[in-house]
Amino acid sequence: MTFTQQFLAEAGEILRKLDSGAIDRLVAQLAALRARGGRLFILGVGGSAANASHAVNDFRKLAGIEAYCPTDNVSELTARTNDEGWAGVFEAWLRVSRLRPEDLILVFSVGGGSLEKQISPNLVAALQYARSVGAGVAGIVGRADGYAAQVADVCVVVPEVNPAHLTPHAEAFQAVVWHLLVSHPDLKTASGKWESVR
Repeated sequence: MTFTQQFLAEAGEILRKLDSGAIDRLVAQLAALRARGGRLFILGVGGSAANASHAVNDFRKLAGIEAYCPTDNVSELTARTNDEGWAGVFEAWLRVSRLRPEDLILVFSVGGGSLEKQISPNLVAALQYARSVGAGVAGIVGRADGYAAQVADVCVVVPEVNPAHLTPHAEAFQAVVWHLLVSHPDLKTASGKWESVR
């Protein structure tokens, strides 16, 4: 089997193993969020930050959900990192946004953060803050033992089928899952451009 065949086979195995029940629970959580007028804050670091930015567009445009991504404001992100440190950038952003119980944090992450391992401590601090104000927490992550999966109301964990490809599969399937979400009939309010001109 070539590397390409192996990688694609792994992706197929992940598709078969994804927890559709968890995805449906996330759909219900997002539908309830929209119905109560809450806001969606999508947090991610690295490749997951790029995914978060794309997802914000889709949730706003295709699902009619008010959504934001702190990493879209590079000036604030870098100023806070420079002046206050990396660990608090998301928490501080959410404080200024007046995060409230009606809102939802959605984490895109490979591992979901860990204070013990000092990986993505900014995600951990943001989720601790979200819990302190009573906001909802959800995630699409690649590890069930990370902080996000442990504290989330609903978390879709991308199955780990090959530890050597944890990161690429986790980040790729964030995109698969969020595109499923905005296409779901319980959330979709508008069609994509190409679908609308068929």
